Amino acid sequence: MTVRVVLADDQPLVRAGLRVLIADAPGIDVVGEAGTGAEAVRLAREVAPDVVLMDLRMPGTDGIQATRAITGPGGPTRVLVLTTFDDDEHVHAALRAGASGFLVKDMALDDILGAIRVVAAGDALIAPGVTRRLIAEFVRRPGPPARPRALAGVTDREREVLTLVGRGMSNAEIAAELVISAATAKAHVARLFTKLGARDRVHLVIAAYEARLVHPSE
Repeated sequence: MTVRVVLADDQPLVRAGLRVLIADAPGIDVVGEAGTGAEAVRLAREVAPDVVLMDLRMPGTDGIQATRAITGPGGPTRVLVLTTFDDDEHVHAALRAGASGFLVKDMALDDILGAIRVVAAGDALIAPGVTRRLIAEFVRRPGPPARPRALAGVTDREREVLTLVGRGMSNAEIAAELVISAATAKAHVARLFTKLGARDRVHLVIAAYEARLVHPSE
C-alpha cells in the first residue's frame, strides 16, 4: 500500500528538497504541496492524503490551525509536524490540535521516511530525545493547575497499561512487564483509544500525564 503525502511548508526550497528525498522512497508518494495552512487544509480535503508533513509557522492560517482543521472528527488524514523545537508553545498547541508526530527538520532521511510510515499506519512518533521534555511541558504549562483527568470506564488493568504507555513502553514491553501476551497488550491499548477518545499513542501518553499516572521525573 502506497502512503500518500502532502508537503506543507511556506519555503519552496524545503518542499522541493523533501520531494526529491521522498521521490526514491518505495511506498511513499507526494500527492501535493502547500505553501500555507489554508492550502494544506484544502489539499487534505481534495486529495485525502494519508499524511500531511506540516510546518508550524506559515502565513495566514498557520500549521496549528491547519492541523486542527485536518484532524477534526472523522478526518482520515494524519499530521506529522516539522519543527525545530525553538518554540515549545507552538508544539504543545499542535499536540492539542491533533498532531500525530513531531520531527526535527535536520533528522536523517531514513528517520523521516520511517516516521511517515509509522504515522500513516496509525501510530505516533516524536523525534528521539524530546518526548519526555515535550510531554512533561505539555501537561505542566497550559493554564492553572487542574484536577487529575478522570478515567471513566477504564479498568484497573487498563490503568496499568496506560501508565506503561505513558512511560514510553511498546506493546511488547508492556506485555513483558505485565506478564501477558502481546496480543492482549495490544487489545488493552486499543480499548484505551476508544475509551479515552485518543487518536493515537501520543495522546494516550498525554492522558497518562493528565491523569497523573506518570510524572515528569519518571
